[in-house]
Amino acid sequence: MKDVFIIADNIFSPLGSTTKENFDALLHDISAVKEHHNAFADEPYYAALFNNDFSLPASPEKNYTKFEKLIIASVDEALKQSGINVKDDKTLLIISTTKGNISLLESEVYDEQLQKKIALHTSAKLITAHFGFINQPLIISNACISGSLAIITGMRVIQSGKYDNVVVTGADIITKFILSGFKSFQALSNGLCKPFDADRNGINLGEAAATVVLSSNRKNADGIKVISGAVSNDANHISGPSRTGNELYQCIAAAMDDARLSKENIDFISAHGTATIYNDEMEAKAIALAGLTSQPVNSLKAFYGHTLGAAGLVESVISIESLQQNTILPTKGFEVHGVSQPINVCKQIIHKQINTCIKTASGFGGCNAAIIFSK
Repeated sequence: MKDVFIIADNIFSPLGSTTKENFDALLHDISAVKEHHNAFADEPYYAALFNNDFSLPASPEKNYTKFEKLIIASVDEALKQSGINVKDDKTLLIISTTKGNISLLESEVYDEQLQKKIALHTSAKLITAHFGFINQPLIISNACISGSLAIITGMRVIQSGKYDNVVVTGADIITKFILSGFKSFQALSNGLCKPFDADRNGINLGEAAATVVLSSNRKNADGIKVISGAVSNDANHISGPSRTGNELYQCIAAAMDDARLSKENIDFISAHGTATIYNDEMEAKAIALAGLTSQPVNSLKAFYGHTLGAAGLVESVISIESLQQNTILPTKGFEVHGVSQPINVCKQIIHKQINTCIKTASGFGGCNAAIIFSK
């Protein structure tokens, strides 16, 4: 089976427009999560949002939406590093998102034209045409594992031999619709979120775009491979995760079995870690079932907020950078252990030789994913 290399990546977020800028911000304990007062909500809320004057690329030919501009900006930066030809018939574009242009429902009249404009395939076609990809793009929209599932899908189509290069990108922006939805679940934190902490009380939302370029060609490889990935479903509840963690554990176990790795081979876990009561408890149980309670665990949600369809990509890129720099980042917001299992939540930066990590993700509808990255 073909090796799948990471040959380029990017994060375009309120913390910076490159992976380096983002990673440096995290090293300096800088969070994009701030208190906001705007028309999205009647009360102040905490989220990681772009400033209104944040510079985004524009095109004289197209009136791109904010969602589309974010993806274009991230893909553009990643392609500059990659050396691939987007017009090659062995190159594919995969786009992940949960809501796309849903914000347009808040500002425009809903008619046939708007219905077409908010369709995810409309954005995908515009982005494909902008860069000149010749293959029809693939859209992954599966709640909050969308970004992770997109990477796994990209890995699989390269391993199948159908494509040599896959550009995997994703983004979501925060809107009144999204904010009110999470508020209705009473899932929003009233301050900076606290993953795995005893006082955690909900999530912060965030907006960002991220991109990874996968390839079977090691020529431009940066030393990191995607070596396996798996998905599962709780079949438990539309919004509540499994109470046992068994289904996420199945993902982790399947990914480790496929990569022929034991628990001793895993150097750290990049968790979903939303800071809700039920998600963090479920993840802790899954990690314990996998026998990984000694391995360092981190969550990046208090740095970026929950970036929905981009979360798996943003956090994967940071994991890749962590492997390259032999640096495990802390879980901002975590102070007192607050889950039933004795998992090893990082409280401070760890510098040591690391070779392999697992990235987990979970989402509404009971979906779960696990990816393994390795040097």
